[in-house]
Amino acid sequence: MKLEPPAKLARPKLGLFPSLIFGSRWLQLPLYVGLIIAQAVYVLLFTKELWHLTAHWYDVTEQQLMLTVLGLIDVVMISNLLVMVIVGGYETFVSRLNLRGHPDEPEWLSHVNASVLKIKLAMAIVGISSISLLRTFIEAGNLGTARSNFTESGVMWQVLIHLTFIVSAIGIAWVDRLGERPQHKDGGHSSK
Repeated sequence: MKLEPPAKLARPKLGLFPSLIFGSRWLQLPLYVGLIIAQAVYVLLFTKELWHLTAHWYDVTEQQLMLTVLGLIDVVMISNLLVMVIVGGYETFVSRLNLRGHPDEPEWLSHVNASVLKIKLAMAIVGISSISLLRTFIEAGNLGTARSNFTESGVMWQVLIHLTFIVSAIGIAWVDRLGERPQHKDGGHSSK
């Protein structure tokens, strides 16, 4: 006996205005292409900094090495943020990438939605801010000297901005948790 393939579901026909509204999501495509170009610029910046570090390794103090490495980590974290926005945003708001089963599919992509993406972005921003603040703290020993890149009030503002990022990330996660639907219990009956 030959099995018939399931009938394809007919797509609902949209009117002109709903089609225009739904199709407007493709206006985001140039924005994602722009972010890909920005990521390429970050790759060039990373390569330049790494080349500078390796070419002048003998002239570098431990503090300068630490600051350069933190700068490289900062570039990588920003690049990771760009990937999350590009891939997650495109998948969530524009069109499916159809990566299911692909060996390089990011683990987080299988459960990404606008809410998850917001929390991941907030946490990435806190991480990037942390690296920047760590760089500032390393250089804080020079405060009050001509070699300092920061003032005391500048450091204070950086700390306050970082704390604002942390509070914002916690707030986003809390609001997201409040918005989750409560799981319905099975009336106290368990199936063992």
